[in-house]
Order: sequence, then structure tokens, then C-alpha cells
Amino acid sequence: MKIKDIFAKKTVFSFEVFPPKSTSSVDVIYRTLDELCGLNPDFISVTYSAGGSGNSSLSLNITEKIRSMGIIPVLHLPCINYTKEQIDNTLTEAKSRGIENILALRGDINPDIPPVEDFKHASDLITYLKSKGDFDIAGACYPEGHPDSENLDEDIANLKLKVEAGADHLVSQLFFDNEYFYNFREKTAKAGINVPIEAGIMPVTNKKQIERMVTTCGASLPHKFVKIMQKYEHNPEALRDAGIAYAINQIVDLLASNVDGIHLYTMNNAYVARKISDAVSGIIGV
Repeated sequence: MKIKDIFAKKTVFSFEVFPPKSTSSVDVIYRTLDELCGLNPDFISVTYSAGGSGNSSLSLNITEKIRSMGIIPVLHLPCINYTKEQIDNTLTEAKSRGIENILALRGDINPDIPPVEDFKHASDLITYLKSKGDFDIAGACYPEGHPDSENLDEDIANLKLKVEAGADHLVSQLFFDNEYFYNFREKTAKAGINVPIEAGIMPVTNKKQIERMVTTCGASLPHKFVKIMQKYEHNPEALRDAGIAYAINQIVDLLASNVDGIHLYTMNNAYVARKISDAVSGIIGV
């Protein structure tokens, strides 16, 4: 089933997982998937390691596993470090496994690996994907602007290129202040971007996680969020519960404001995903 068809019927609620590190057993993610699929999300997306070091077979195996468990899978597909031949091989594998939903990404630039010139932007990949089969294609968006953009207006202009290239819907980078998302949604509407936009929410459960996220994606930290983290940073269970509560409050506010969907960055933590799902399941789609 295509993800775009779900948006036409309801508020979408989805998860994101990532393949385990090479030092970990793949059974770890499969056990996590058992719990996540039991929560009956609309889909689960699987990240793909960036920088040219991604294990496409592992990502495809995990994606296929999700499909076998009765949940729609979405395969992340970065392009900046991959040739057309490599992308073609991945698409052939995806088709053979019944995978029809793809999140098209530029991918992170690895300073140690010269970028391949076949696809410079996500919009280039989306255009190519549209010529290669009947895939449902999602694109990424950034409520506070992509770190490489001069400003939000420039980033939204680039986002419009993705939509014009054929992106069927969008999923946002994480954010901790809903006002950034509302401002972004208003600007995209004025720019003529009219595809569904899922809000990306990450429940932060430890201090290192916060620091890593802020460094990699540039998300702003509201004062009330910082206060919560400072108060509980030395109490892991309290910090976890505070992070869950903060994410739930964000989601409730977003749902009340008629968001198209919620995409939960689970960090492969089924406990956190369950707590949030249980808290909001009664109001999704209401």
C-alpha cells in the first residue's frame, strides 16, 4: 500500500528505526520490531547509513522483515555518495521484495569521501525515481531550515523543487518547539507546497542524545526544555520520563492543530515508543 493513500484517510502515525551497528547482532533490531509492530503504526521507516558506508542489504532485510510482519515499510535512500548503478541495484532489490515506499534523501556529506556526481540533490534522486517505477516517494523537510541553507526561505524554495520533482509527502526533521513547525507549515502553504507534512518528533531520554541531535541537525532547544533536561540529567529514569512527557505534550498540541501526521524517531527504543503510543492512541485521527 502506498503511504500517500493513508494520508487521504487519516492522521498518519509512524515510526523510524535504524539498523544496528556492525558490532551488534541483527536480532536486537528484530526483537525491537516485534514490539513496535505490535503497536500497529501506519508505517515504519528504516534508515540507511550515510557517507558511502551504508549496508544496503541489511537495510533491505530489515525493511522486508517489517513487511512480513504486516506493517508497511519505508526504505530510506540517500544519493550523494552513490552512483546510478548502485541506486538501480537497490531499486531492483526493493521491487523484488515488494517494497514500494521510499524516503528519498541527499544524505550526509562525508568529508573523507568525495561525493559522487550522479545525484547532487534529493530532488535529482526524486526525478530519477519517478522514471524507474511506481514508487511512493517521501521527501525530508526542515522546520528550522536545513543547516546548509542560507535561511528558511531558501530552504523552502529547494523543498518546492522536491515536490515538483514528484515527492508525494514530506517528513520533517525533529524539532522541540512546535511554533517552528507552525511557521514552517504556513510558509510552505504560501509557497504552493500542498502535499502532506508529517511532524518528526524525537523523545529525548539522555543528555548525550540532546547534544548529538543539536550538533547534527541544528534544532533549537526551548528554555522550558533546557530546564527539564538540566533538572533531571543526573537521574536517568526521571530524564527518560520527562523526555517522554515532553514529546507527548508536543504531539497532543500538534494533533489539536490538525497536523497531517506524526513520525516518531524511536531510536530503536520500544519502551519509549509504547509509552507515547499508549498516551496518544485515543486522539490520533479524532
